[in-house]
Amino acid sequence: MSIDKSMKVLIVDDYKTMLRIIRNLLKQIDFNNVDEATDGAEALSKMRAGNYGLVISDWNMQPMTGLQLLQEVRADARLKTTPFIMITAESKVENVVAAKAAGVSNYIVKPFNAETLREKIEKVLGHA
Repeated sequence: MSIDKSMKVLIVDDYKTMLRIIRNLLKQIDFNNVDEATDGAEALSKMRAGNYGLVISDWNMQPMTGLQLLQEVRADARLKTTPFIMITAESKVENVVAAKAAGVSNYIVKPFNAETLREKIEKVLGHA
């Protein structure tokens, strides 16, 4: 199965710098249809209004965390199958367990590069 690199990808982070870094990494691996949200609530409203093939979200955000966003997405009948990759600076086992329990598709610990991002996306969406 090949990955549709023209699919809409939503990246969610409350740091503009991190959004720019993730956007640039996605561009390096040929994903150019990228939308941004600066918190979980904004991401959720964009997801409910649009059609995203993949969500890449930071964990640590206010007022809605990446985990809360993931839980909302998985509870929404229309959105629940959307592939969701969580990014965090913390590699605590309990965080990984909580994300898995909430239905995360994959998990990336910062810092990471384009190759790591590509590998995680391939695992979630199938091989390119």
